[in-house]
Amino acid sequence: MRCRPRVDIVRTPLLVDMPPRDALWLEVDLRHQHLVVWQGEEAGKTHAISSGLAGAGQQQGSGQTPLGWHYVRASIGNGLAPGTVFRGRRPTGEIFDEALASEPPGRDWILTRILWLCGLERGFNRGGDRDSQRRYIYLHGTPPSEPMGVAASHGCIRMRDESLLEIATFAVPGTPVWIHE
Repeated sequence: MRCRPRVDIVRTPLLVDMPPRDALWLEVDLRHQHLVVWQGEEAGKTHAISSGLAGAGQQQGSGQTPLGWHYVRASIGNGLAPGTVFRGRRPTGEIFDEALASEPPGRDWILTRILWLCGLERGFNRGGDRDSQRRYIYLHGTPPSEPMGVAASHGCIRMRDESLLEIATFAVPGTPVWIHE
């Protein structure tokens, strides 16, 4: 059973109805650890994710994945090779491999593409110390050794390269994203 959002939860200058009834949008379900691609009211493909190990929440520095309505602020890395390593939203010139994985251990790798999210709900996930964009919350690639389907990230939403590459082709800046438990 799919959890259906209210279509008029948030009204902003960017998007009048959340989501637009006929537009493409993404649903991130933290409870089930998956992302669903929607076209209006039609559910499409489902992809496994890994959200924040610390659970859900908006607070700066919490390591939690923020809830509520967002939109894709920027798509970073289009045209770069799968496995491209990013630091500070810029490619380092490296492609992730096993040798690179060994140094430094425990690093939260950001690979392949970055879909940078911006909150749409003032006081909840936008503004002050609860701002998803200022928290640098992304959908991003992760090494194959990292688990999917379980919460394990530092707050971002991790995905397998294949899924992220597919989504990045159509989840352009402005695409609505609803994150819920």
